[in-house]
Amino acid sequence: MSITVERINKYFGSFQALKDISLDIPDGKLIGLLGPSGSGKTTLLRVIAGLENAESGRVLFHGEDVTPLHVRERRVGFVFQHYALFRHMTVAQNIAFGLEVMPRKDRPSAPEIRRRVADLLEMVQLAHLAERFPAQLSGGQKQRIALARALAMKPQILLLDEPFGALDAKVRKDLRRWLRALHDELHFTSVFVTHDQEEALELSDQVVVMSAGKIEQVDEPRALYAQPESRFVFDFLGHVNVFSGDLQGRRLQQSEGWIELPEDTDGEAVQLYIRPHELRLQDEPAAHAHLPLRIDSISLIGAEVRLELTPCGWQSEEPWEVGISHAEFNRWQPQRGDRCYAVPDVGHLFNCEGKPPRTLSWVGR
Repeated sequence: MSITVERINKYFGSFQALKDISLDIPDGKLIGLLGPSGSGKTTLLRVIAGLENAESGRVLFHGEDVTPLHVRERRVGFVFQHYALFRHMTVAQNIAFGLEVMPRKDRPSAPEIRRRVADLLEMVQLAHLAERFPAQLSGGQKQRIALARALAMKPQILLLDEPFGALDAKVRKDLRRWLRALHDELHFTSVFVTHDQEEALELSDQVVVMSAGKIEQVDEPRALYAQPESRFVFDFLGHVNVFSGDLQGRRLQQSEGWIELPEDTDGEAVQLYIRPHELRLQDEPAAHAHLPLRIDSISLIGAEVRLELTPCGWQSEEPWEVGISHAEFNRWQPQRGDRCYAVPDVGHLFNCEGKPPRTLSWVGR
């Protein structure tokens, strides 16, 4: 079931939460709405569900205008962050509730409801917990039950509002993997809200990046990370090191720091964005870059060692970050307070507001 959002505007009093939003969601895709708090992603999800009414614009399901339809008529499954399970009902009763309160003419028979509940419990791998109450479940189990309850109504579309936000990191990762596998098996159209960049990039077929009630970019995860179209998208998708300066020929300079660009560019004041994995650290400056740094902190995180560094003789609004392997760390043995130099291999140059960055490479030069 495809979803089309056409020029949606939504206000809360004088505050405009959604600003002329248009979006096409293909049938059978898993779409992530990604953005910071207040970006409008949950409001957009609720407008699609029919839980909020927009001041203008339309929502279409598979080409049919559902804007005037009540949420009950849209056949949408909705999963909330905090489960919203009935505490006085067992797991099986929670899943069956929506079916049992349907109008008599639409309600399945009692045996059919029991069969559907049993099938859903098998699907979410919790059949052994059918008679337990929500208070006896873990957070991950509660979220699976909430998902089974939404699927019991055989929705055309599944909408999830930060479904893993209340869970710890390991459970979130396990449930993400499980939901992706379930989606691939059942092929329903899904839209989920998250502010977690890793979650959106790992789980989605397409990611919709939102900011201040607008859509910044829509793309597949790999393309979104490789080719951000704005500073906001670049800044939001993980840490980025920024070098700002003035162009003097090909040299981008700020005080004692400078980088020799590999090609000519327009503009005077520009910014070079460099992701942590796109630069190296060494004891001496390179021929194309003089970026002295002081090591301020060293953190052993998973498969890499993360260094946080402060510029020396030039300035940056945020500390720089670089990840190195444990083998390199053991060979180099860096210490807090040591001085080193950043050497960019790849950079992304912004020289005009509103234009995508130019990707530059020093590799092989």
